Amino acid sequence: MKVAFVTQPFDEVLLPQKNSLGIWVSKIAQKLSQSCEVVVYTKSFQKNPFQKEIEYRQEVCYKQVPLILDRGLIKILKSFEHFPKRSNSKRPLFSSSFYYLGYILQIAIDLRNQQCDLVHVLNFSQFVPIIRAFNPNIKIVLNMRCEWLTQLDYAMTERRLCQVNLVLSCSDYITKEISGRFPQFASLCKTVHNGVDIHRFIGNNKHSAKENSAKKILFVGRVSPEKGVHVLLEAFQKVVEQYPETQLELVGSKAAVNYEFVVGLSNDPKVLDLASFYRDDWLNHLSHMQEHSSVANQVSFTGSVPHSQLVNYYQNTDIFVFPSVWNEPFGVPLIEAMATGVPVIATQSGAFPEIVEEGKTGLLVERGDASALADAILRLLQNEDLRKSMGEAGRQRSLENFSFDRVANDLYYQYERICDRSSVLAMPNAHVN
Repeated sequence: MKVAFVTQPFDEVLLPQKNSLGIWVSKIAQKLSQSCEVVVYTKSFQKNPFQKEIEYRQEVCYKQVPLILDRGLIKILKSFEHFPKRSNSKRPLFSSSFYYLGYILQIAIDLRNQQCDLVHVLNFSQFVPIIRAFNPNIKIVLNMRCEWLTQLDYAMTERRLCQVNLVLSCSDYITKEISGRFPQFASLCKTVHNGVDIHRFIGNNKHSAKENSAKKILFVGRVSPEKGVHVLLEAFQKVVEQYPETQLELVGSKAAVNYEFVVGLSNDPKVLDLASFYRDDWLNHLSHMQEHSSVANQVSFTGSVPHSQLVNYYQNTDIFVFPSVWNEPFGVPLIEAMATGVPVIATQSGAFPEIVEEGKTGLLVERGDASALADAILRLLQNEDLRKSMGEAGRQRSLENFSFDRVANDLYYQYERICDRSSVLAMPNAHVN
């Protein structure tokens, strides 16, 4: 079987410091290359619009596609956003068929020459009709790592789904949402979870937080309003009242994502309440909170760190907290923390209840509730035995359910199924979701 991945045009796949989706693609492509021929299409930094680069890594062919042809077109598209009559909140700029049209046209034409059996498209449903036009017989997998299919214009999305052979989601939460909105496509919707590098996290589990040292709380992720960092800072002030020496470290870039990606598409009251953070200066708001906080000296914003170094932060914390306010499609930092043996606290948010076994591998609290979050943190700080048991249970859960081997096996099974191959268990230990 020959498989192609089409990454988002802003994903980092080949750079050492990849984003989470870039890491997923590179890991899964490597695993699948043991049984398939794999091609990955990703962005290129070349200035020559006609010069494509090809690179091989661990038997995976990476084709780097220039983006220079798209820059002018995107500028033109953005100019139309200033015309209210042409604006449609359910059809934002990034959902347009013209958004990165040059990128996907180059890929669709090359796919025809590659003669792939299957193409795996990440998030961008508008890529599907273009790929289909040039490759009428190819199997198309649309892999959703967000809620766009249930948030964007119904008729537009339905037309695109008519040309898809399989709709994969990274969580049952997303799968159920898509099936509920498009029951006519429910039989095409399957779940394949995200994964964690067990050799890096589970295999390197020397948890070094000490009982007699100051307790440490960790957050890893984008320091953006929807992640609930402002709620965590408020909760932390309550925690310090009882545990004055506790430290809080936030690892990740400080930047709010585009308003249209989160608030603009949502009808969730808790998400809509975040609107002012996106319209105003989020970084100034964070600075103001820190400057006027009595615990400012106990909070550190580390910024972005290479993914290869994250394990060091997990190893040196007592509790991991992921306080998202929006409904998270998955939550990779949760399974990384669990794999390292750290007890976790998260919100009743999207896919989090699928990942965290309440009371066993961690605790779940209401979204946006600083008091409930503080109570959960205090409960774990007060009980070392509970922290240890949850950490051990979390490590085992990550090993059994979220390894990249498990993900690749599940994915391969779904590929074989839609390609009507006879040996659907060619990769060992495949699981059906």
